[in-house]
Amino acid sequence: MSGRRADPAPGRFVRLSCDGVPLHVLVEGSGPPVVLSAGLAMAWFDWDQVAELLVAAGRTVVRFDRPGHGLSGPAVRPPSAAGEAHRIAGLLDALGLGAERVTVAGHSLAGFHAEAFARLYPARTAALVLLDGSVEEGPPRTALPAGLRTGAARVLGRAVTAVGLPAALGPWARRTAVRASRAGGADPAPRGLVRRCYRTGRVWRGALLENSRYPDTAAEVRALRAELPLTAPVTVLAGHDPGARRPDLAWLARQAALADALGARFAVAEPAGHLVMLDRPHQVARAVQYAAVQYAAVRAGETD
Repeated sequence: MSGRRADPAPGRFVRLSCDGVPLHVLVEGSGPPVVLSAGLAMAWFDWDQVAELLVAAGRTVVRFDRPGHGLSGPAVRPPSAAGEAHRIAGLLDALGLGAERVTVAGHSLAGFHAEAFARLYPARTAALVLLDGSVEEGPPRTALPAGLRTGAARVLGRAVTAVGLPAALGPWARRTAVRASRAGGADPAPRGLVRRCYRTGRVWRGALLENSRYPDTAAEVRALRAELPLTAPVTVLAGHDPGARRPDLAWLARQAALADALGARFAVAEPAGHLVMLDRPHQVARAVQYAAVQYAAVRAGETD
C-alpha cells in the first residue's frame, strides 16, 4: 500500500453551533463580499471560473459546501430554507464578515436558500442573484409526508453505500450529469477532487436527503414570500441553449415569471444549460457585479 495522502483541498473547515457539522469553506480575494452557493450535489469547485473573475474584480468570494456536499461533513438533520439561510449567516459570522452586507448568489435548489437569506436577513443583504433557480409556481405536489420521504432517503443512501455504488459509479455519475446539464463540454472539475468527493456515500446521502425535502423547502419559501418582502435588488439569470434539439422555452418562461414575481431584473445566459456557471462564467460574474452596482445606486439614492 502506498503511504501517499490525498493532496489537501483549498480552504478550511468551520463548525457552526447550529449542528456542529464541519463545513468546508474557501474564502478568496478582498472587497465587498459575495457568497456563492451551488445546487444539488454540486461542490465548491464548480464555481472556480466565476470566483476567479470576481476576485479579479475586487470582491471577497465565499464558497462553501453544505452538509453532505463536497468535502463538508454528513448532514445530521433534514435541510430547510430557513436552516440554510441561518447557516449562511452563521458562516459569515464565523468568518468575521457578519457586519458587512453581502451579495448572495444561489444556483438551482440553492436559489431557495439564497432567497430565504435575503428575506430573513434584509439588513445583511446587498443583493440577491438567482442562477437558473428552482421554481414552484404553486404548492409542490407530494403524496408522502416529509418524515416518510426523509426516512426513505436515509435508507436508500445507506443501501447504495453498503453495496459500493458510490465507489464504483460516483465519479462517472457526476461527469455524466454535468455533461447532460451543459450546453456543451465536459466536466472541467479536477478529476482528483471529483474522485475524492463523489466516491463517498456521504455525498450521495446528502443529495438524496436534500432532494427528499425539496417540496417542503419550496413551500417554505412560498410562505416567506407572503410574509417578508425583499428589500435588496434581485437578478434572475436563466440558462438557455437555442442550439439544442428542443430548446426549453417553457423553462425560460417560468424563469421570466419568477423574475416578474420578485420584481427582479431578468437576463438570459446563452448558450447555457442548467449549469450556467460552467457554460457562461463571465456572464454570471457580470450579473453578480451588476447586482452589487444596483445596491450601491439604491444606497446612494437613499442618502441624497
